[in-house]
Order: sequence, then C-alpha cells, then structure tokens
Amino acid sequence: MRGVWVATIENIDWPSKKGLSSEAQRKEFSEMISYQADLGFNSVFVQIRAASDAFYARSSEPWSEWLTGEQGKAPEPFYDPLRFMVEEAHEKNIEFHAWFNLNRGLYRNSKTLVQDHITLKHPEWFVSYDGNQVYNFGIPEVRDYIARLVLSVVKSYDIDGVHFDDYFYPYPVAGQVFDDATTFEKYNRGIVSLTDWRRDNINILVKQIADAIKAEKRWVKFGISPFGIWRNSSVDPAGSPTAGGQSYDDLFADTRKWAKEGWVDYIAPQIYFAFEHPKVPFQALLDWWADSGVKCNLFVGHAIYKASSESKDLGWSDSRQIPRQIAAARNRKEVSGSIFYSANWLKKNKLSISDSIQKAFSTPALVPTVPWKDDIIPASPQLFKAHKQDGKAILTWENVQVSDPMNEAVCYVVYRFENNNRDFENPSNILKVIRNAGELRYVDNTVEPGKSYFYGLTALDRCKNESLPVVSELIK
Repeated sequence: MRGVWVATIENIDWPSKKGLSSEAQRKEFSEMISYQADLGFNSVFVQIRAASDAFYARSSEPWSEWLTGEQGKAPEPFYDPLRFMVEEAHEKNIEFHAWFNLNRGLYRNSKTLVQDHITLKHPEWFVSYDGNQVYNFGIPEVRDYIARLVLSVVKSYDIDGVHFDDYFYPYPVAGQVFDDATTFEKYNRGIVSLTDWRRDNINILVKQIADAIKAEKRWVKFGISPFGIWRNSSVDPAGSPTAGGQSYDDLFADTRKWAKEGWVDYIAPQIYFAFEHPKVPFQALLDWWADSGVKCNLFVGHAIYKASSESKDLGWSDSRQIPRQIAAARNRKEVSGSIFYSANWLKKNKLSISDSIQKAFSTPALVPTVPWKDDIIPASPQLFKAHKQDGKAILTWENVQVSDPMNEAVCYVVYRFENNNRDFENPSNILKVIRNAGELRYVDNTVEPGKSYFYGLTALDRCKNESLPVVSELIK
C-alpha cells in the first residue's frame, strides 16, 4: 500500500480554494493524481464528507461549502466530483478510498448552513463541544443514519474502500464536558460505566458498517486511520511503551479490538511522531502495532506535513526522518504499506521528502490482498501474444468472461524478463500495472535494440488476488 490522504475540509488539499469552476476543480484533481502516480503511489484516500456535507451528487446531505463556496450549492456547470475522481484514479491504476468524517455535524469554521441541515432537522442528535456540533453516538438513530450514508456511497460508486479517520468522540478539551448523560440514562443497555458505554457505541457503529459493506459489495475494503496510541503501558500492560493521548480512553475508540476482531480490512495508525520523540518514539509505536496480532492489513500513517527545515520539533528538520520511517515499516513483515498526510505536502516537497518517497517507490508494488474477503485467484488472461513492430513490443490478450464480479479481472500486471530468468516474485520485473479499461493491449516503448525479452502477464481481481501467469514467446 502506497497511499496519500487528500483532505477537503478548509481546502487543505483539494480544491485549492472554495468556489472554483468545475473545470478548475477537475484540472486540479487530475494534475494531483497524475503527480501521485508519477511518484509511485497506488492508492488515494479522499475526504468526501468533511462535516455532514458532500463532495458527491448522490447524497441526502448538502453540497460542501469547501467545494462550491456555499453549502447546498451544486457545482456549475454540474458534474459529480466523486464519480470523476474515481474514474481519474482508476485511469492511473490508483485505488480510490472514500474518506468519511464521522463526528462533525457542524464545524465551528463553517460560513454557510442550509435551512434543512441535519443539525437543524435533528438538534437532539448533537452535542455542542469546542464550538462544534458533534454527533451523539449513543443514539441508535444516529448510528443508523451514518451507516445509511456510507452504504449509499458503496452502492452508488465504484470505490475500492471506505475510510474513517481518527474522529469518533471528540478530542478532550480542558474545562469542557461532553454532555451525553441523558442519552446514557436512556440507552445504556445495562452498561454501568459511561466510558465503557461510549466505547460500545463506537464498537456497534464500526461493526454495523463493516457488516453492511460486506453484504452490499464484499470486495469493498473498510479501513480506519486512528490516533496512533491505543493505550499507554502505564495504564494497561497490553499498551505501548509510550506516554501520550490514548484513543481508548480519550476518544472511546477501541482501535486494537477492531483490528484484532477482523472488523476492519486494514488499520492505519497515525504514527505521527519522530524517532527522536521523547515520549512517543516512532520505532516503539511501530513495533507495538506490528506485535499486536491484528487480523487485517496494517499500514503506517506518516506525518510528512511535519517535515521542514524550520521545524523546532526534534527530528523533523532531518531530511532522513521519513525515509527512515519507510525503511523501518518495511523492515517489519507485519506491515503492508504506508499512507502519507497529506497531498499538498507532497507538492511542497520540503526537505525533498517527495523525491525521497519516489526513490523508495521506484520499484512497482501490488496492493495487498485481503484473503479473508476472497482468496480465489482469477482466471489467467487468454491468447497472450507479443510481437515487435517499429522498435516497440506490442502485447495483446483476451479476457475470460466471469459471472461473479469478485473474480473479474480489474487490472493486469505486465512483466518483462531478459534472457530466460522468469522470476514473477521479483517486483523489479514488473513493467507496468494497468487498469482494465476494455482495451486489452499494451505497447512497450522502452525496448532496447539488440536485446531479447520474454513478457509475462497476470490478472488481478477486485481483491487484488493475482492469477497464474502466462508468458509470451521470446521477442528479439
């Protein structure tokens, strides 16, 4: 997994500002996704619901003000940003994960609000906290509402994944109380402890959404990127050797449970700390997650936004910080990739971080499989042929028609071998991973005169299972 987050709230990453024309919005996204593809990324995590609003057409919630400048106002001329973004990502063979913020009903910095907004239709669903209107997850109707929103996107769009960030119950603010005592009294389900009840509310929601996605499109992945620390070992022997905020106690998010129970297909803890951090060193938290026995894919969240020569934080002015983190993650077999926050910081390229990432990603990689969803390999491509023409190698093949969409070939992996060394396990032999767009053809423009090649081809299904390879005749 080589992913990047694209935050839309307050125009952090995209669009660059409110109210751009539809053409300008599309142009910015196309350029951004092309840049990410050139760096070697294979996945993007785009925030399509920033604060009970929408960056997509098929929503019961209003259009986002960070898209058009005014909540409820549609793009002009009209287009569906989510459909467009999914198609653009897939054209570059980049997985698209739809990122939902769960807890924001009304954001404190919002400038506009439609008359029938959910916070006005159902004020009883929300708790005022830190200037925001925050969903009260103890109310069953709230959990059902959020689950329906997520499932609507799964049904309506060809997304590869559903993604949640670290916002469940709000981060604690000194001197403020999250007042859900009345809700606890009404809906406690026999749970005595308020904190245990809050955690159970989030557990119910996570499991409810996981089950709904699986029932609708079982190939769509479900993942969460929580705050990096589950619990500190000072309060729980099972916790990490750290001293910082805790998702379990502060956000009432039992992140380790979701991963160990297999409710999520991947967990991407935000290990937004340097190796040199005195209380939460990167290596210690990485090792804790790697040793935690999760039953899903484990990715590492990296804070490239902290990297700067001007940084006063220990370790973040060092250009080697992120490359070292990538290397450390790769050194743990339990870790299956990295996700970086966020897209705009890739473009800024402070301390040449993006150059370092591109170097680390110079060899292609296949997105990790999810065998608990499906481990049946797809059929191999048929009638694979390669011939040389005008100094280029022309590859053609045919697909096998299948009735089950789980086994449909959505991508093809083109391998090239010199001499007779046909090592399909070595990623340096991958020439290109291409999305199945109907044209079963590939042109290799990089053949060198006087060299002979064998070409290999495999198919990838929706869960990224890889077929058995087929190999061409020798091309001279």
